[in-house]
Amino acid sequence: MLRDVGLVYRRRGREPLAALRGIDLDIRDRELFAVVGPTGCGKSSLLLLISGILDPTAGEIVIRGGPVAEAKARTEFGFIFQDAVLLPWRTALDNVRLPLEVTGYDAARRDQRCRELLAFVHLERFAEAMPHELSGGMKQRVAIVRALAHNPSILLMDEPFAALDEITKRKLHLDFLEVWEREHKTAILITHDLYEAIFLADRVAVMTPGPGRIRAIVPVDLPRPRTLEMRDSEAFVRQARAVRELLEG
Repeated sequence: MLRDVGLVYRRRGREPLAALRGIDLDIRDRELFAVVGPTGCGKSSLLLLISGILDPTAGEIVIRGGPVAEAKARTEFGFIFQDAVLLPWRTALDNVRLPLEVTGYDAARRDQRCRELLAFVHLERFAEAMPHELSGGMKQRVAIVRALAHNPSILLMDEPFAALDEITKRKLHLDFLEVWEREHKTAILITHDLYEAIFLADRVAVMTPGPGRIRAIVPVDLPRPRTLEMRDSEAFVRQARAVRELLEG
């Protein structure tokens, strides 16, 4: 829950920069919530505030009834970024295992948990592969399940599919949705791709140009499980048009 949240960057020798202003959001448990907006509107800054990496300069953020610091201490967050950021000296399996080692996850169950997650994204045969042996899409699959490995309740996703070609991206959308539906996580997706937002999300928040505000929140009226054929449906096209009109303001 975010109430009247604002963020101002203090810059030495220059005027302060207002990144976000008056943000009000209620994100539901186990919802996939997407945020779209023009470049520079503060989408990524919003994710940094929710994660506790940055502190708001105005307003309040509450995570599961408490402050962000408590959620961080409980390791509630899993992160997926545009770059997979795999450690090049560790295998795919060992990269997925890393957060379990850091958080003290039951050592006897680490290997089983990681292999199960790799199987969810069809990479069980590549568990012992090194990152340089994996394609871009395969690396991002590893990054997705690594974020889920320590069983966080909230996934924070900053343009996780942006670096992929369109065909790989669509396949990875389906893989991600399959894992997300199995794991029952709350997920917050930052993206500039309105079609991606509509295909994946339950609701889409549309932001204004900076300083970013919430212009509207659009419910996505598409059934689950989602299929690629839905992207050609009249309902999908209608929703995409509505979001695009809001973005164009």
